[in-house]
Amino acid sequence: MIVIPAIDLKDGACVRLRQGVMDDSTVFSDDPIGVAKRWVEQGARRLHLVDLNGAFAGEPVNGEVVTAIAKAYPELPIQIGGGIRSLETIEYYLNAGVNYVIIGTKAVKEPEFVSEACKAFPDTVIVGLDAKDGFVATDGWAEVSEVKATDLAKRFADDGVSAIVYTDIARDGMMQGVNVEATREMADASVIPVIASGGITNMDDIRGLLDTGHAGITGAITGRAIYEGTLDLQEAQAFCDDRLKA
Repeated sequence: MIVIPAIDLKDGACVRLRQGVMDDSTVFSDDPIGVAKRWVEQGARRLHLVDLNGAFAGEPVNGEVVTAIAKAYPELPIQIGGGIRSLETIEYYLNAGVNYVIIGTKAVKEPEFVSEACKAFPDTVIVGLDAKDGFVATDGWAEVSEVKATDLAKRFADDGVSAIVYTDIARDGMMQGVNVEATREMADASVIPVIASGGITNMDDIRGLLDTGHAGITGAITGRAIYEGTLDLQEAQAFCDDRLKA
């Protein structure tokens, strides 16, 4: 399991939201490239970028910053989410040097788009499933659907999706701990690798995910915890590596 630092972009700055609420944001830095450098120096093996403005606009808004980070670290895998709702946007990001694109809202509203995207851009598509009480939320978490996250995950089993980023939005940015049970249920329901997100606060959450023993949980995204210092990125990754060796 890899520990993936999150860099959430709002108006060109690096921020963290609480439960996805745009008006409840904390600005951690006005230098996202410098933030990326910090995590790279601490051994990050992948970066998770989110264009928060783009998630609401439905198109890239912080694309220049994303491009700059990708160009600064061409060897580092980068995944980007927020406002990816067309093949043109996917192509734009891949040309910018991003490795993976995360399809969220569009995957819920038009599941066939995921299949189309996977065929057009193999091995680059991640599906972002953000859930509240097990039901998928869309449009920057502004709307909660009647679709169960586990049911939707099964829909993409044969499409060629690289991973599912599964976020419990009730936990996201709240420093209340990851929803291990829901993450395990998602991994059980899907043949697609699952990346946990939302609420990862300290080493107890990393241990909890590893203790499931589920090979399908391949990553954990962390944001506020590494910015506020309740989780050390290097320590967390070293712990995951040691568990793998054991």
